[in-house]
Amino acid sequence: MDYQSFVNGQIAEIKASVGNHLAINALSGGVDSSVVTALGHKAIGDQLKTVFIENGLMRQGEPERVVKIFADMGIPVRLVDAKKEFLGALKGLTDPEEKRNAITRTFYATVFGKLVRETGAKYLFHGTILTDIEETVAGIKRQHNILAQIGIDPEKEYGYQVLEPLKTLRKDGVREVAKLLILPQEITRRIPFPGPALATRIVGEVTEERIATVRAATAIVEEELGDTGAFQYMAILLSDRATGIVNGKREFGQIIVVRCIHSLDARTATPVELPWEKLKRICERITAIPDVNRCLYDLTPKPPATIEYI
Repeated sequence: MDYQSFVNGQIAEIKASVGNHLAINALSGGVDSSVVTALGHKAIGDQLKTVFIENGLMRQGEPERVVKIFADMGIPVRLVDAKKEFLGALKGLTDPEEKRNAITRTFYATVFGKLVRETGAKYLFHGTILTDIEETVAGIKRQHNILAQIGIDPEKEYGYQVLEPLKTLRKDGVREVAKLLILPQEITRRIPFPGPALATRIVGEVTEERIATVRAATAIVEEELGDTGAFQYMAILLSDRATGIVNGKREFGQIIVVRCIHSLDARTATPVELPWEKLKRICERITAIPDVNRCLYDLTPKPPATIEYI
């Protein structure tokens, strides 16, 4: 594909679609949302209002870090605190689809609905890519940013139209566009991170305590595996518990699974054969997290597994 022609075409299409109206988009710091942000601002400048939704599910320090990266690029990003809304919507939910639906409803109807009314925006930019659409339409796993493809009319339901500049690209193509837009390597080389954030890394109910546990494990995994060249790596908190021994006493503790995979476009994936010493070090660090006494390494390829657990 000629990615420069793609960029030029999308800029022209965005300008024609938005006209003299305002548009809005949510930035997560992932490569998809970052490319959409840069592409949108390149096309319509200040007509695009970019926000970072702090949903309480992000990695440690991530909201502030992402806002600064884009401020340094001359793109203002408004940080919106919506932790209470998201954690309230997730309370008591354990079914994966119910959790994803709760995040979708809270994001689009509650949080974004309010922002759209405040700004008067008529268009919402999405970082939807082709893999998101395929997995949702096939019924494998609903992606949070899929609406029209499953019969939801965003203009009727939420009061705005959705534009999806990246919907014909896969992840490798998005990274090529990111390079053309001169995004920093911290963005272009960033491993994929799901829109529902750490909620996809928690099997069972999402609570502040469980988020804190998986957030701590995520920091360890990303620090230890950042030099592997893997497509994606993560920590997952299971809903089961296991018997362990802490300070000579029995403990019924939590279980963290580590996943590290090679992939090109997320359609298929294979586990990385990590050195034994690295696995041992990760295990030692993760089981030092309070209330965690088991650490497992996931060897399952995609298929039969998906990359994420939820």
